[in-house]
Amino acid sequence: MRWTIHGERTIHDTPWVRLRSLDVERPDGTRGDYHVVRLRDLAVTAAVDDRRRVLMMWRHRFVTDTWGWELPMGLVEDGERPEDAAGRELEEETGWRPGSLRELIHAQPAAGITDTRHFVFRTDDARRIGEPTEQNESDRLEWIPLTEIPGLITRREIVSSATLVGVMALLLELPLPELAPLELPPADPAVGA
Repeated sequence: MRWTIHGERTIHDTPWVRLRSLDVERPDGTRGDYHVVRLRDLAVTAAVDDRRRVLMMWRHRFVTDTWGWELPMGLVEDGERPEDAAGRELEEETGWRPGSLRELIHAQPAAGITDTRHFVFRTDDARRIGEPTEQNESDRLEWIPLTEIPGLITRREIVSSATLVGVMALLLELPLPELAPLELPPADPAVGA
């Protein structure tokens, strides 16, 4: 079933976020307004070393007031290729420069409400070139073994959707016996009661 867009008007517009009202016709023939958030695309880099560790940043996200491990990421600027943005962000946020980048996975995190795309790249030959130049992202960087990723996810230490998509794609590339067993939290007796 296909929805048809008959028009679009601006509700709010900034360099970061654009809120639009779309005049849509639903498959059943009804028409109405549908609000959409238009966002820039996001470029993400999973830097993996020869010891099968991924470079991650411990970050505070003030919007949700949460801490978590994230892959280096940032917005794709106008006219910039996603892979160039991914390399730029890795360097600015970590001080590591990718030698080569390959697309790991592509995602649309909330296609029902936003048009942003997440481009996740992998580099296996990053080299340290100095200190991060972006001082407002993180002050803690670590090379985390891929075998520890499932536990971090289970403990909600990785919650960013872009990072989840990226690290899960990395895990899919691993032979399954190398993954550590998942340790699920105890069931909440109130759920399902």
